[in-house]
Amino acid sequence: MYFRITLVLLFTNILSFGYAQTTTSYKVITIGFYNLENLFDTINDPKTFDDDRTPDGKDHWTEAIYRKKLKNMASAIVVIGSDLIKSPPAILGVAEVENKKVLEDLIQQEAMASYRYGIIHYDSPDRRGIDVALLYRKDIFRPIQSMTRPVLLYDQKTGKRMYTRDQLVVTGYLENELLHIIVNHWPSRRGGEARSKYKRNKAARITRNIIDSLLFKDPYAKIITMGDFNDGPKNESIREVLNTSNTINTLSDSKQFNPFEEILSNGTGSLAWGDSWNLFDQVLLSKALMKTDYKTFQYYKAQVYAKKFLTTANGSYKGYPFRSFANGRFTGGYSDHFPVCVYLIKKN
Repeated sequence: MYFRITLVLLFTNILSFGYAQTTTSYKVITIGFYNLENLFDTINDPKTFDDDRTPDGKDHWTEAIYRKKLKNMASAIVVIGSDLIKSPPAILGVAEVENKKVLEDLIQQEAMASYRYGIIHYDSPDRRGIDVALLYRKDIFRPIQSMTRPVLLYDQKTGKRMYTRDQLVVTGYLENELLHIIVNHWPSRRGGEARSKYKRNKAARITRNIIDSLLFKDPYAKIITMGDFNDGPKNESIREVLNTSNTINTLSDSKQFNPFEEILSNGTGSLAWGDSWNLFDQVLLSKALMKTDYKTFQYYKAQVYAKKFLTTANGSYKGYPFRSFANGRFTGGYSDHFPVCVYLIKKN
């Protein structure tokens, strides 16, 4: 987790100053998020809509396919952030997991087992039977409290409740620094972006309430909000409701810094749909993580981890994420989303 780098190079994307060539040693960690694209086991759970993901279901989801999916996802997870640090993510939020058992199977894969990942997971009432969760390396992060917040949605015509993913809130110590993490998977754009917009705005208000509660208790709280928001950095739910900014120097106490707004402006996305890129997967940071003295863990840079092995190699979807399921069959791929991450650094 350690590296040495010339100071002037390290801070190119953070601030401008003189060109004194000073070498300083920094500790680096990766914090990421990954939508695992329907990581289901093969067991038919009568409480969820998982019938397709069974051996006799429409997807013919066999034990052999499930094991291959697990192996693929584990091999992808351990290299997230490897452009900068040769160590797997300290903390990883995940979405589209069926239950805690699939996460237990995941972290026991050969690629991940030696890193001693812990799991924080709660069952959500989502109609698809999918949840969010947090994976963390026990040698780096120590959780002390966790909870979920439901997203209460109601059909605008019938008034009936629509069930979606709960939001996960975890508080713990990153080494000796208190950190709060919110993991999201907001309602999809099913039925159209405009018609479904109110659902994501409602989810955003709940997330914003969580952030405000944490800041009320501690105005200097270190908060990381991550997830598949099903909206991009410039959509109302993110920019206005969550109150985000992509400018560090003018970041107010209540705003969240969103490094993925600039990434989107450069034409990079985390998933593709209809021949266009979207950046629904994002990691946001509170102002307390934007200091530049680096005496504690602070933000360095963000990345969409769109590596070649995670990318479709040919055909009409060349360059898109190498999804694990398409055209009614298992492709041997990974996910229909690229993982995203941020790097935090501090001086040794």
